[in-house]
Amino acid sequence: MRVVYFSEDYTPHDHRFLQALAKTEHEVSYLRLEDRGQELETRPIPERVRLIDWWGGRRRLAWHHVPRARREVRAVLDRIGPELVHAGPVQGPAFLAALAGFRPLVTMSWGSDLLWQARRGAGRWKARLTLARSDVLVCDSEPVLQRAVQLGMPAERIVKFPWGVDLDHFSPGPASGLRRELGWEAEFVVLSTRAWEPLLGIDVLVNGFIRAAAGCPELRLLMLGSGSLESEIKQRIALAGLDQRVHYAGQVEYERLPEVYRAADLYVSASHSDGSSVSLLEAMACGLPALVSDIPGNREWVEPEVNGWWFRDKDTDELANGLRQAVRVHSRLGEFGLAARRTAEARANWLTNFNELLRAYGMAATKEKVLA
Repeated sequence: MRVVYFSEDYTPHDHRFLQALAKTEHEVSYLRLEDRGQELETRPIPERVRLIDWWGGRRRLAWHHVPRARREVRAVLDRIGPELVHAGPVQGPAFLAALAGFRPLVTMSWGSDLLWQARRGAGRWKARLTLARSDVLVCDSEPVLQRAVQLGMPAERIVKFPWGVDLDHFSPGPASGLRRELGWEAEFVVLSTRAWEPLLGIDVLVNGFIRAAAGCPELRLLMLGSGSLESEIKQRIALAGLDQRVHYAGQVEYERLPEVYRAADLYVSASHSDGSSVSLLEAMACGLPALVSDIPGNREWVEPEVNGWWFRDKDTDELANGLRQAVRVHSRLGEFGLAARRTAEARANWLTNFNELLRAYGMAATKEKVLA
């Protein structure tokens, strides 16, 4: 089957889907909505996947580009003649594919597009329109599925599967040399891998760390990535006098990520919205217990006092208390980590879960293709 995979930009998540699709019998083309000028994924586009050169993929798009983008997407699809389009997130590529009138359309939610962006206004309107014109929705968690139903998507046209991770690549192992390089062998290392954005609660995480660090001299913070709050976050840490207890690792290549997870004692996420967070699943697969915000997507994976803990969303004091609690029970974290790995093995195996996407393709293909 000729498939167009349509997403916003080229990210590690896109690479994973394209790599898996390239190993199937499908003929896959990749339509990139825009080029944001950021190097989000350094690995080349997988062989057997054709990158579509078009007007939109060469620039960053704004809202006033939507009318032209819709026409250009329609022209691209007319030229290629795919038998199915797989598009997401909902308010971006999937919305444009829906506006272009292509069927069958498999829309893939990226979690916060339905849980957060579809709460009101234009984001909600776009989500409703897109779902109404989609043949199948693919989502990664029960909260996203329930939200899609509330927005009008029939439950029988939804395929749920947590994206999962490569359990061979992300696996427990000996402590990496990173702790030694940082001089943190005897310290308690907390890891954050989320982008430095308000929706992901990076300010809550840092404020909680600052409060906990005052009474825990062994506490250290390893931060990956960057984002719009970078200058503010670094300023807060500097004003608290904690520069020497925080390491900014920047963007870490996929191949090195397991080494980073193995350098930590605890994974922490203060995100305000998530489906099945891939970074959480990567951490659990590497045998890390997790301290996460008490939101529905996280509750599907983290069981308090078994493989981690929750803290009330946006509550800096509870996060700080959770960090102190983890330090106090440091000797028990090994058993928490084993439980985290077992959870990942049971429900987060990418190789097994990917078959659900192919099932979604089959469901969509049973509907007649229509260009409205």
